[in-house]
Amino acid sequence: MKRLSRAGATVMAVLLTTTACATGAADSDTVVVAVGYQSKTINTVTAGTLMRELGLLEEKLAEAGADSGKKYEVTWHDFASGPPLTAEMIAGKVHIGSMGDYPLSVNGAKTANLGDVKTRWVSVTGYNLRGSLNQVVVPSSSNAKTIADLRGKVVSTSLGSTAHGNLVSALDSAGMAVEDVKLLGQDPPVGVTALESGQVAALAQFVPFPQRVIFSGEGRLLHDGNTGVPTFHGVVANERYAGEHPEVLRAFLRAQLEATEYLHENPLEAALKVAEATGLPPEVVYLYNGPNGAVTFDPTIKRELIDAVRTGLPFLKELGALEELDVDAFVDDKPLADVLGEEFDAMTASLANPATITGTDEVCDTEVGDPKTASEAWPREASSTTVAATATCLLRLVARGGTYRALYVPDTASGTRIFGQAATWVNDPDAAENARLLPFGTVADAEEYAEGKSGATVLDYPSALAAARDLGKE
Repeated sequence: MKRLSRAGATVMAVLLTTTACATGAADSDTVVVAVGYQSKTINTVTAGTLMRELGLLEEKLAEAGADSGKKYEVTWHDFASGPPLTAEMIAGKVHIGSMGDYPLSVNGAKTANLGDVKTRWVSVTGYNLRGSLNQVVVPSSSNAKTIADLRGKVVSTSLGSTAHGNLVSALDSAGMAVEDVKLLGQDPPVGVTALESGQVAALAQFVPFPQRVIFSGEGRLLHDGNTGVPTFHGVVANERYAGEHPEVLRAFLRAQLEATEYLHENPLEAALKVAEATGLPPEVVYLYNGPNGAVTFDPTIKRELIDAVRTGLPFLKELGALEELDVDAFVDDKPLADVLGEEFDAMTASLANPATITGTDEVCDTEVGDPKTASEAWPREASSTTVAATATCLLRLVARGGTYRALYVPDTASGTRIFGQAATWVNDPDAAENARLLPFGTVADAEEYAEGKSGATVLDYPSALAAARDLGKE
């Protein structure tokens, strides 16, 4: 499909900062469409950065304008997190916005009785059923191996965020109270700097900041975010505005669907576009948003995600972030159902990741397909990745030579996609040859696995790569 560039869109796309106002159209035939997004929160890209870079909303609004005779002026408002986006929606300066599940809940609660700015939850951008879009990292030099090792230490997080709630759950699972650590409320970029400079012992944050720290070599994973409670980012829309301009919401949802399809069909290109627009490392973007990534991109509002909102409400009430939220009244997926048509029910019911790693493993001479083991290498000068059936096969590939921007492997303990170069590895001599070298996101998980396997040894990445070379000689 031929796409409109942002510069060549037939409607005006005025790219403004968060101080811009959503009112004040040029004339009565022009409808201002104010979109709030978080460019660096990369699992919102299908409702933000990628949609914007592809010119999809402008394209869909141009089509709507051909029918309505109206003009549409799109303004884009970039935010570091959900709370300031909600503040702008309450001020009437943003009509449609994307944010994480906790801020989304607060948004719904705070606007519920505000009439003109009341919002409805209309779609999802991406989700993780295990909660692993929120993680805790420590400096590479830290001796900490588990959450319990943070007792009495300073931990940076965004207070009231899903990452904050995830940390509280992790502390509880470790038999600790919030008071057992010293929480420091900071925006994600500030927290990253604090971790890298040694001002804090750990960083508890949402995507992409934990893995960005890991990829830079400044940190390592302490807790992968698995709390058993799904986490997601979603889209909220001003109810009155959507009622007055239903064609705008329809155009937005159509644009989101097309951005999602583009990401599934062109994952590497999508990662490069997002990286260029945001300044994030493309290798980090691809870790989360690529096939078998930590994020499942699917716009439908699933029952599991609605239940996750309910699960988070007591924490938000205890914080004083909200009083009540009628979740059922807040959800409004009818506009999305109208756009999807007969596909809606099946998509809503499915929990399968539509984007998977497939192909042929040339080193181990087998087909790639099992998401529990499928891995990828991104050669430094290549325009495509190389797939491997297992993490061991991937190491055997790398051992043959060449340079790589990044290696992507599934954590043996959780299945969550991690960087192979940053993993802690276990050599299990009793495993099949092409499954002998196993990657883990945390040192603690690797040591626990090795303790239960006779003869198994814990390795760093260089040692694991050396072991892969030896396998190739057998």
